[in-house]
Amino acid sequence: MKHHNFFLISSTLLLLLLLLTRCKKDYLDQKPDLSKAVPSTLGDCQAMLDDYDRMNAQFPDHGEAAADNYYMTDVNYDRLPPVNGTPEQRYNYSWQPEGEHVSQYSSGYQIVYSANMVLSVLGKLSSSDPSFNTVKGSALFFRAFAIYHLAQLFCKPYTAVTAKTDLGIPLRLTADPNEVSARGTVQQVYDRITADLIEAVSLLPLEVVKKSRPSKAAAYAALARVYLSMEDYTNAGKMANECLKLQNTLIDYNATSSPATFTTVNSNLTGPSFVRFNTEVIFQAVTQGGILSQAIALIRPDLYNSYNLKDRRRTVFFQNAGANVVFRGNYDGISSAVLFMGLATNEMYLIRAECYARIGNIALAMQDLNTLMAKRMVRPYVNRTATSAHNALVQILTERRKELIFRTLRWTDLRRLNKDPQFAITLRRDMNNITYEPLKPNDLRYTFLIPTKEVILLTGMEQNPR
Repeated sequence: MKHHNFFLISSTLLLLLLLLTRCKKDYLDQKPDLSKAVPSTLGDCQAMLDDYDRMNAQFPDHGEAAADNYYMTDVNYDRLPPVNGTPEQRYNYSWQPEGEHVSQYSSGYQIVYSANMVLSVLGKLSSSDPSFNTVKGSALFFRAFAIYHLAQLFCKPYTAVTAKTDLGIPLRLTADPNEVSARGTVQQVYDRITADLIEAVSLLPLEVVKKSRPSKAAAYAALARVYLSMEDYTNAGKMANECLKLQNTLIDYNATSSPATFTTVNSNLTGPSFVRFNTEVIFQAVTQGGILSQAIALIRPDLYNSYNLKDRRRTVFFQNAGANVVFRGNYDGISSAVLFMGLATNEMYLIRAECYARIGNIALAMQDLNTLMAKRMVRPYVNRTATSAHNALVQILTERRKELIFRTLRWTDLRRLNKDPQFAITLRRDMNNITYEPLKPNDLRYTFLIPTKEVILLTGMEQNPR
């Protein structure tokens, strides 16, 4: 059905009436509870960055929830609870143009705030301490990683010819609560992300005591992900290659053993197949959780059926729940709406393979794809071949979607691939006998609204168009 823009006026006036008597405090200025005591030492800074619940478990999932890997029943849709007093999750699922994403926006900036707090303290400390570089590199990594994932929702996809004029998201680079939020450009946002990660590469260690801390391989992997979203396939391939030089282990999905080994999958269990911190994981991070639980998100039959009977992912990733199929391939090792969206080696092989295909190196592209697929298919595995660079690319993109399902990557892939007519698709939702307005390639709704409070009451920044 068609939507109208009159909601912008009415919803804005209502929100003004509700909020005018409240303290005008910018979402981006809200300090985390952790910061009641300001850190003053390197140990304090490391402790702040080690706060897993804040730094590793608050990444957005509304992009994945708006994508096309699953569906929900009318009953489940109607039962979705309000968020911040609004049907945020329903609006997101059906791409309502007035939908807001307050929790996704504010939690991402809390990570940025904590990273900025650490960097401000480091500016007052001696850099001669052996752990100084690690702490600084970690703070830069977390800031960049959070800004990048906010950019996937709240600013337009990166397009080189328009990036210098397209609206970005607010770039908060200090912990100063008096700093006024303002929107830069998409180019400025990605320049900051890549600059932070490049500096982090030079500072971070090769080894970390736990995978919730970023390593040098993690910084390379993050750069590969970022450059891929920018369609900078040369640099994306280079960064994936540098990462795989440091960490390249793949789990053999043909192997089954106790999850306590932290090395393999257990496809005989009814619960999750993987353990947290398994050997493919480079950096551990998860979403804050939303509607993508087994009780609500059902795998689309066409997607499930695209895994043939010799594909071990068919049983490793999925579980039959009566007439329905649900996802259980979470690399976080749990069956819940909290999904692994960190960095892992399987993603790096697919990035490098795609980049090889895009520059016409069919042999290396298929070599990477076959290296991965040999660990996913029932043995004996026969290497795939490609008739052309385009054919290799099609195969790689097909496996990318199937391999990286529910990693929060699909939304970004739709945004970048929709710019190419060969890969562009239209998404549709039908709920309660209503056919919602389809999400067409390059639709304005692929960029979420900045929360109204942030735009109207606090900063006066320009809103994303509808």
